[in-house]
Amino acid sequence: MGLKSIDAKMFQKMFLSGARALDEKKEYINELNVFPVPDGDTGTNMTMTIIAAAKEVNSISNPTMEQLGKAISSGSLRGARGNSGVIMSQLFRGFVKGIKGNDTLDVNILANSLQHAADTAYKAVMKPKEGTILTVARAGADKAVDVIINNDTEDITEFCDIVIESMEEELLKTPDMLPVLKQAGVVDSGGEGLMAFLRGAVDALKGKAPDIKVKSRGSSRTVKTDIPDANIKFGYCTEFIIMLEHNADVVEAQLKEYLQQIGDCVVVVADDEIVKVHVHTNDPGLAIQKALSYGSLTSMKIDNMREEHNEKVIRDAERAAMQQSQDSKKESITAQKARTERKNTGFIVVSSGEGLSDIFHDLKADYIIEGGQTMNPSTDDMLTAIDSVNADNIFILPNNGNIILAANQAKEMTKDKNIIVIPSRNIPQGIAALINYTEGSSVKENERNMSSEMLDIKSGQVTYAVRDTNMDGRNIKKGDFMGLTDKTIVSVGSNAKEAAKKLIKELADNSSELVCLYYGADTTEEEAELLADEIVADYNGIDVEVQYGGQPVYSYYISVE
Repeated sequence: MGLKSIDAKMFQKMFLSGARALDEKKEYINELNVFPVPDGDTGTNMTMTIIAAAKEVNSISNPTMEQLGKAISSGSLRGARGNSGVIMSQLFRGFVKGIKGNDTLDVNILANSLQHAADTAYKAVMKPKEGTILTVARAGADKAVDVIINNDTEDITEFCDIVIESMEEELLKTPDMLPVLKQAGVVDSGGEGLMAFLRGAVDALKGKAPDIKVKSRGSSRTVKTDIPDANIKFGYCTEFIIMLEHNADVVEAQLKEYLQQIGDCVVVVADDEIVKVHVHTNDPGLAIQKALSYGSLTSMKIDNMREEHNEKVIRDAERAAMQQSQDSKKESITAQKARTERKNTGFIVVSSGEGLSDIFHDLKADYIIEGGQTMNPSTDDMLTAIDSVNADNIFILPNNGNIILAANQAKEMTKDKNIIVIPSRNIPQGIAALINYTEGSSVKENERNMSSEMLDIKSGQVTYAVRDTNMDGRNIKKGDFMGLTDKTIVSVGSNAKEAAKKLIKELADNSSELVCLYYGADTTEEEAELLADEIVADYNGIDVEVQYGGQPVYSYYISVE
């Protein structure tokens, strides 16, 4: 007869299984990042988004559909990080609207909910781009509707298989829709993340997923996929890289099959000459011995997860005992600034380094959210900041293109304050926007002026390549330094100074008067001053300012005006 409906208990298990599957594949999804920069974090952002929802779902011991819907929607919306995480949270939000009012789900309700999910996600993005997670979601929604119209099946398992197959086919087409994906030889990472979640959810439906214990409300609400509790099945987190002596595709398939027999949380990612391996096992020696048959090993790392778990329990207990005194003694500067009398206007800024945060404080920022390129703050981080700033009108400067959606989502969720998101895509734009705020002008006038003036700044950044690639006609080797403008690689050099000088050559013109260098945590002041001297010598009439940024990963943030 087949499975005609699923109840709340099964739906809960499917969601948690999907969250676990996505978490296990997050590093592979991160590897799909098109640009060879060290902050390719789509998998991480999507996982942190869904885990925020999974915590809420996991806390319900005897679930109803209504309870699960609220937990999924609220948890994912507040936990959303990065563009991919925000879009995923909107997919969940739309899906939950579709199941509202039902105690069980059949194929008709599921098809309607998938349609709601795709529609909601598309509406949340100002300029939807095809070849992304949105396209994959739409393909699933369209196929689901076709199945219902044609009365193809009433069996939920068969329905899910048909829809997922259609989405998989669409995912494989994403490189044909976005040339940058085709050039890099990858599918869309957000689409792959969505499929990882759905595959895991359907595995639970088919009884293939491991049983996930749902804790009562009185117990811990944290879903842990790699260290779930003290009774860890596989105790050693084992990672290494194989320097290949065999065909990469063959090694990837064979090694993955073997590792799945001796452990779990297996990730095997092959490149032309190397294979990155991650596995949880009770016998790391077996994994290493097998790997040595394919080539030499490097970057080996083995961690005892049982020991880490015990240490964490102790640390958590110590922190709990000291929490009250810590709260009173270690209040941050931003929190102190936030506790003021109600005022007309406040400012929230995302900053990625100690020096940059000092600059924003000097520009009268009320609340600094630590984050940026390597760690995108969540919608909940934004909401916490909004709650802390006692002002009627609050300007938010995300200072990163991957944080703007989360800021806008926080704006939509705030009812008691007027939130204005200035869509700054990098640090120099954020600094320029704040400088151009005019006391006494209206909120609308300042919004227009700040948004306009920041676009007059030409900006870029210098970082290093984490893998070999060929992009925009440039052969880039792992370890090379790159100059980027809004995620477009415009220069490559053997060191940060060389890449920065080539980048400035692209940014500067005859009308340029000032170059600002914000040097990062891994760059010395002497190196930055030497670069500044060479710029002054190379360009007539250009002044150079050097300021400590302290940002990780990026050697320089650069602005030209």
